[in-house]
Amino acid sequence: MAKKGNRVQVILECTEHKDSGKSGTSRYISTKNKKNSPDRLELKKFNPILKKYTIHKEIK
Repeated sequence: MAKKGNRVQVILECTEHKDSGKSGTSRYISTKNKKNSPDRLELKKFNPILKKYTIHKEIK
């Protein structure tokens, strides 16, 4: 039987995309360990619509 871990899936959404006025959204799915990082995750990911690397924050 598999262990029940602290690792959960989170959705990361671009912070700059809303201000740009372009349609669509840039979202990524990632995993994090809830025990080691209880606060919201922030990663630099590529936004294909803006064609540059932007900060993506965890959404609820």
